[in-house]
Formats: sequence, structure tokens, C-alpha cells
Amino acid sequence: MELKQLDALAAVAEHGRFSAAARALDTVQSNISTHIARLEDDLGAILVDRSAGELTAEGEVVLTRARRINTELAALRDDVTSMTSRVTGRVRLGIIGTTGRWLLPSLLDELSRSFPDVVTTVIDSTTTALIPLLEHGDLDLAVVNTPLQHDELFTSPMFEEQLVVIAPEGHELSSAGDRPIRITELEKHKLLLSPPGSNLRILIDEAARTENIQLRTVAELDGIRLAATLAFQGYAPAIVPVTAIPSWIGRGGWTVLSLQDVPPRHVGLAIRRRGMLSAPASATRDVLRQVVRTMAPTIEGLTAV
Repeated sequence: MELKQLDALAAVAEHGRFSAAARALDTVQSNISTHIARLEDDLGAILVDRSAGELTAEGEVVLTRARRINTELAALRDDVTSMTSRVTGRVRLGIIGTTGRWLLPSLLDELSRSFPDVVTTVIDSTTTALIPLLEHGDLDLAVVNTPLQHDELFTSPMFEEQLVVIAPEGHELSSAGDRPIRITELEKHKLLLSPPGSNLRILIDEAARTENIQLRTVAELDGIRLAATLAFQGYAPAIVPVTAIPSWIGRGGWTVLSLQDVPPRHVGLAIRRRGMLSAPASATRDVLRQVVRTMAPTIEGLTAV
């Protein structure tokens, strides 16, 4: 088995046809066909459905491993380069949107000062979308909602943050002023909540069950920033982490209410269990934790863990 055979399989998976894969790899179609045929012969399985231009189930398994191999090779090069000079290379960081909004400016500034030769690529998305990217090697590490149950990934805690209710102006809840409210006060209102099964929704639903109530939704949104934005615009109340409210946004047209009886949201750092972090990724991990510890005391409702 050779690396160019795995590269050929990855190119076919991305481009669909042998001819397109050949153009992407700057070679001829016959070379792609030969690489795939030899790989299939070595593994004793058909990896590409030629008629459909798609990978078979066996091909998808090989592709997943191939991506991890390429990730490890890139990390190997970065590690060796960093041992002979300064930490050099690329790191790919995934981060949930509400956290990225307050954490990234300080993180990127500190990385630029401490490790100027590290190139950082950031993917801003939900935990649900970031997990497969990390698993398949498209990310080096990811800041996600926890707890996370995944055989291939390991998480360590970073911080926890209080949950609040954003009540639009004119809504009955906004009359509560700035006082904390109990979750039982939300029973008669339709809310913007995360989808069932998400970490945030599990926290909220368990608190509701403890109080023997059932919350109603006007919509379920897999995006905390979107829920907060709709609440700001007056659509409906939303239960969100406190950092979903940007520090720069004005205090007009809505009210923020502290939510009692609900545990805080936990956010952690996820990495793959197999393989080692590259030198750039390790440096980013350390700076990330340092920045969180520094910033946490300045953000009300957030505590570093």
C-alpha cells in the first residue's frame, strides 16, 4: 500500500470521476485507475463503484483512515520543523459560535505574539457539525458543548456559564425586570430552545422534569446565536448561555433574566483519542486554556474550570 494510492482514493471521493481526480492530482486517468486497482487488490475489496462514481462502504472506511494518515503526516512535518526552529505549521480549530465571539480575538492575538509562524484556520459551527470534522481529521481540536460521549474523541473541561432568558420588549416575561426567575415561570410561554438531545436542551429538560413541568417551543434551533438573534428582534423568548449576548450589543428592546434551578452549560476542548497533537495544535491548546483562565473573571456568569 502506498500513499499515492490513498491520495487517489480521496481524489475520487471528492471529485466523483477518475478523470476529474486525475486533473486534481495533476496526473493521467490511467494512473488513478492503476492506484485504485492495486489498493483494491491489496485489501481484497471493491472500494469504488465505477458506474455510480461513488465509494463503496469499504471505500468509505478506507477513506476515513486515509484522512487520518494524511493528518498525521502533516503533524509529523510540523513537529520536526518545530524541533529544529520555532513552532511552525498550520492548526485547524473548530469552535462553537457563542464562544468564538468572545474568545477568538484574544486567542488569535496571543497566538500571533507567541507563535507567529503558526497559521490558524477557524471553523465556526455547532457542536453537532464540528464533531464529524474532528473525527475525520479535518480539525485538530474543537471547542464544543460537553459532556460528549464519543469513542474516538476525548474532551477536557474549559469553563461553565450561566443560562439566561432573553425576553423581547412587550412580552409578559419582560415585566420581571432584572430579577432572577424560576423555570416554572416559563411553563405557560412558547420558547426558542435547542433541539431535543442537544447538551443545552438536556440541561433545560432535566430541570423542567425536576419541577414537574413541560416547556413548550415555538421553534427548535440548532444554533444558539440564531436563537438569541430572534429573541433580540422580538420573535420569542429564548433560553441561552450568558455569552450568547455580545458585550457590544445595546440594551434596548429586550430584557435579560437570570434563570434559577438550571445548572450551567459546560464547554470543553475535544481532541481525537488516537494520534498525537502536532506542535502547532499543542501550542494552540495551551494558549487557549491560558486565555480562558485570563478572561473568565471579566465575564459575568462565566467560570473557568
